[in-house]
Amino acid sequence: MAKKKKQKIAKLVESFNKPKLKNAILTLFYDHPERTYNYKQIAELLKIHDPEITKLVFVVLEELTEGGNLHSVQRGKYKLKARSGTISGTVDMQRQGFAYVTSEEVEKPVLVSARNLNHAMDGDKVKVTLYAMRKNQPPEGEVVEITERAKSTFVGTISVSRNFAFFIPSGKVGFDLFIPNEKLNGAKDGQKVVAKILEWPASAKNPIGEIIEVLGDVGNNNAEMHAILAEYDLPLRFPESVLKAAEKIPELIPEDEIKRRRDMRGVTTITIDPLDAKDFDDAISIRKLENGFWEVGVHIADVSHYVKPGTILDDEACSRATSVYLVDRVVPMLPEKLSNGVCSLRPNEDKLCFSAIFQLNDQSEIQEQWFGRTVIHSNKRFAYEDAQQIIETGEGELKEEVLTLYRLSVKLREARFKKGSMAFERIEVKFNIDENGKPLSVYFKEAKESNQLVEEFMLLANKRVAEFIGNPEDQKTPRTFVYRIHDKPDPDKLINFNHFIHKFGYGLLLGTPGQITSSMNQLMTNVRGKKEQNVIETLAIRTMAKAVYSTRNIGHYGLSFPFYTHFTSPIRRYPDVMVHRLLEHYLEGGKTANAQKYEDLCKHSSEMENKAANAERSSIKYKQVEFMQDKIGQEFSGVISGVTDWGIYVELENKCEGMVSVNTLNDDFYIFDEKNYCLTGRHSHRTFQLGDEVKVEVSRANLEKKQLDFRLIQENSRNVEVDISHGGYKKKGRR
Repeated sequence: MAKKKKQKIAKLVESFNKPKLKNAILTLFYDHPERTYNYKQIAELLKIHDPEITKLVFVVLEELTEGGNLHSVQRGKYKLKARSGTISGTVDMQRQGFAYVTSEEVEKPVLVSARNLNHAMDGDKVKVTLYAMRKNQPPEGEVVEITERAKSTFVGTISVSRNFAFFIPSGKVGFDLFIPNEKLNGAKDGQKVVAKILEWPASAKNPIGEIIEVLGDVGNNNAEMHAILAEYDLPLRFPESVLKAAEKIPELIPEDEIKRRRDMRGVTTITIDPLDAKDFDDAISIRKLENGFWEVGVHIADVSHYVKPGTILDDEACSRATSVYLVDRVVPMLPEKLSNGVCSLRPNEDKLCFSAIFQLNDQSEIQEQWFGRTVIHSNKRFAYEDAQQIIETGEGELKEEVLTLYRLSVKLREARFKKGSMAFERIEVKFNIDENGKPLSVYFKEAKESNQLVEEFMLLANKRVAEFIGNPEDQKTPRTFVYRIHDKPDPDKLINFNHFIHKFGYGLLLGTPGQITSSMNQLMTNVRGKKEQNVIETLAIRTMAKAVYSTRNIGHYGLSFPFYTHFTSPIRRYPDVMVHRLLEHYLEGGKTANAQKYEDLCKHSSEMENKAANAERSSIKYKQVEFMQDKIGQEFSGVISGVTDWGIYVELENKCEGMVSVNTLNDDFYIFDEKNYCLTGRHSHRTFQLGDEVKVEVSRANLEKKQLDFRLIQENSRNVEVDISHGGYKKKGRR
């Protein structure tokens, strides 16, 4: 038995990512709870010979120690913490009312019934007592302690009666709040509000709460956008004290500050941003040097000069960690005085920057590099469309500079892909909206050459700054730094994905990391313009791990960079501010910074980034449903974009997505096949497969739930054709 387990672990080693490695290491400790190991012993026992994965072993041991699974008995040696009958994990609520608790302490999620949740909510950190295992059944348990609440406030609507009210929350909450009339704080029946729990007696089914903010009437655009922000615990506005602190920052740059910096005001400098942008984080300068090389400067707004540690501005920026981009607005990380004014690299103004300046030959190979503080003067503000026109026509203001930057960026891009970078370029959904926020039309934005020009120089700066700090030749001990890391994909997900795309005539080479990235890039090229493009691109992204911030560098798999950071957007990302401060500290010869402090800040920044991304998706979904409200009864063509055990999701040609409930497929009992991304009829063997083309009718548009409901009109099944035009199903024969 032990031999089989070791063979299984050894097989996993071939494609270890961090979660797989964590599981293998914990298995090793669980099998030998009395033993201590260092990272070299673990690497040997797991037959790990790749130095990159050996380095990952050390990172995982540190994380397992920090998470309470292991403890360090002496420097570099680890032992399993004594196990009890409980595990710690995170609650993942399901639509049906029960939950799964995911934990690094067990291989599979633990099922917790609704009655055994004991007031735990989605996202809460909990302790769970495990029940005795039953054969061929998932592990089950009961929540015995809530160690950390994921949310303290909730968004929803208020239902008021004569003597009391109920608050009905949005999202995966699973209960209503009882609101005494004296705790309504002016809320009226049916309004969107924010509530918080005051108490939840052990014997009570519902908690008692109070209304802390009235957002407005249901359907009002501002109320709905504010509701989305509040749902994800994102701020609606700046405190008055923060705005006052920002107003005190002077616009003028003192002459003595300019003297302390490298003066780049005489070099041609441009910004290239979206047409509606107001906060310009980055600028690019270019000139030909006497030695024949091109000097390209990547100049980034010097936010850390104005926002100092320990100030009220820094506390607010740190708390927010990121700007939030909803469909119709930006909720900035910094007050407008800074984000759109003092820090923004507006044209024809002197601005303070932190810069990465490179000397490049005609092949974009770096001959020299320099990092430090500068003062710049942007000559021209380009929208992406303006720069694109110069690239396409060869004509326009500063055309020589733009075209040279473009030629150099093409060389950088080619070199990057040769080294294994992946190319995921999703289509961006945008709305034309009126003055009241109502969506009038949907359109799509694709990245063109002007976007790629900017992207390549930002990637270059991010990469070289990370290498400069993380991999200097004279470094004996690693220095604490903020990295942007991206783990390897889960090998099981890759295998399932490869199995799926074979149905469309595509395939991946899964032998080595290089083969995976090369064949994935070829796949993205091959599907471009095909009907299955969006489904395959979406699934490909789902197979990848999420990029996060960490002081523990494991490299960036998607970019194929051993060292990578975020240096280029400090107006909208707090990790970039941290990077600027650390870079300055080390340039001045400072000792390594406190690793735990920065690791905590990295975790917070990753969490806030995830919340902001979810809020953005939620606002897009709301506008899609709002756009489709007047189209009830209309028929549309679409592609099956998701399959679950409760129905199939269909994406229309306008990128709006809705669901065909399995309850409306009443001709058979349908079984969900997770591996093959399909629903299959038990008797008819009719399948609804991811990527299939279908026709649907819009049957309902629920703004409150941000949900579109469709009814299937005509399917393009792999096994049968179905006529449901008269409400019944008629089998046409197998194909």
